[in-house]
Amino acid sequence: MHFWQLYIIGFLALSLLGSCKQSYQQVLKSNDLEYKYEMAKKYYNKKDYYKALPIFEELMNIYKGTKSVEKIYYYYAYCFYGQGEYLMAAYHFKNLANTYPNGEYAEECNYMYAYTQYVLSPLPSLDQTYTLKAVEAFQLFINLYPSSEKVSLCNDYIDKMRATLIQKDFNSAKLYYDLGYYRAANISFDNLLKTYPDLENKEAAYFYKLRSNYYFALNSIEEKQEERLLKTLAAYKEFSKRFPESKLQKEAKNILDSSDKLLNKIKSNDRS
Repeated sequence: MHFWQLYIIGFLALSLLGSCKQSYQQVLKSNDLEYKYEMAKKYYNKKDYYKALPIFEELMNIYKGTKSVEKIYYYYAYCFYGQGEYLMAAYHFKNLANTYPNGEYAEECNYMYAYTQYVLSPLPSLDQTYTLKAVEAFQLFINLYPSSEKVSLCNDYIDKMRATLIQKDFNSAKLYYDLGYYRAANISFDNLLKTYPDLENKEAAYFYKLRSNYYFALNSIEEKQEERLLKTLAAYKEFSKRFPESKLQKEAKNILDSSDKLLNKIKSNDRS
């Protein structure tokens, strides 16, 4: 390709870019509100949320207190969502639903508020504030709109986030155990089993509860050992009753035998 052809192509591209920029500036400066609204929707439909957002924001302020503002606000909230600004989107979806509880977009915005919290929900290893908010928001949606076609989807999301919360709590309890904080591990596994009775890895949780009881007793002062070893025996009975065919039964039985020996030794010392 010749130099003059490249020059012409470059010149046309720059001219087109300048024209587009000038055109957008003309929209922003226009006093024709209907024209601005239509152009904002045009940018929105093209997923050019960066351009649509300031126009919708201006129109919201102008139409404040009128019926028109509800739909403008709807587009405005979705502009944040489209840009991946989920915190801002969540705020505006919730605010729109609260401001117009009987409005055209109330159901959708209540759902989108819950969904944006779900999108913000992190991996089990991180803080689960948004996961808890999402579960609460989805449950509220189900309560508000029990006949909605989205109820089944909400329940699916709740199940996914519940699994995340369970994994988070299990990992936290296991970390206490790995670090040698056996009392904290015992309490954490106990709480985990009470909070989530349908826990999938229940066998592992009961076994770590048994182990943490045992090691907590071993590391206790003499005055406390007997009481804590008795709790270890109770933990063994519970584990053995629930999982009689467990592959961990052999190790559990070793813990039982060791606890019995220590208890007999303590009782023998008390009698002497």
